[in-house]
Amino acid sequence: MHATVKVWDPLVRVFHWSLAGLFLANFFTDDGELAHRGIGYALLALLAVRFAWGWVGTPHARFSDWVPGPRRVRDYLRERLAGRSRRQLGHNPAAAVMILALLAGVLLVGVTGWLQTTDALFGAGWLEDLHEALAYGVLALVGVHVLAAVGESVHYGENLVAAMVHGRKRALEQDAADDRRMR
Repeated sequence: MHATVKVWDPLVRVFHWSLAGLFLANFFTDDGELAHRGIGYALLALLAVRFAWGWVGTPHARFSDWVPGPRRVRDYLRERLAGRSRRQLGHNPAAAVMILALLAGVLLVGVTGWLQTTDALFGAGWLEDLHEALAYGVLALVGVHVLAAVGESVHYGENLVAAMVHGRKRALEQDAADDRRMR
């Protein structure tokens, strides 16, 4: 049995699954309907909570823990393509970039949706088109995110989907112990 450590706190996990569920639910509601707008506002509220938690939350929830610089992303991608990347306790740099893109995308979808309710932009066709394009863009990113999570789960032998449910991941020390046993 592998030693595990708590990585994802309950707020991060509830946020993740709530964001996913609500975003998907909004694809099944009619644009402009009360339910669609309500879900959109709920998504924006979730983002506000997550952004605040990114500054004051638990260690792995903080932006300072997982938001990488360009050099760290480049180095990680080189190592990953060469098959030399190491498993990370929190998000790896590529996953961090994806999460930032998803958060920004959902925020832009929400803001463009809200702008459509303002007097100045109500009925603006270009804004409706942008809102829809952004929503489908986020949906495409979600597809890449899911495929990457499955791929990383297989590559590192760790069920990342389950980790986002229960919050625990295999301790990094376990990797070193496994490496020593294999020699």
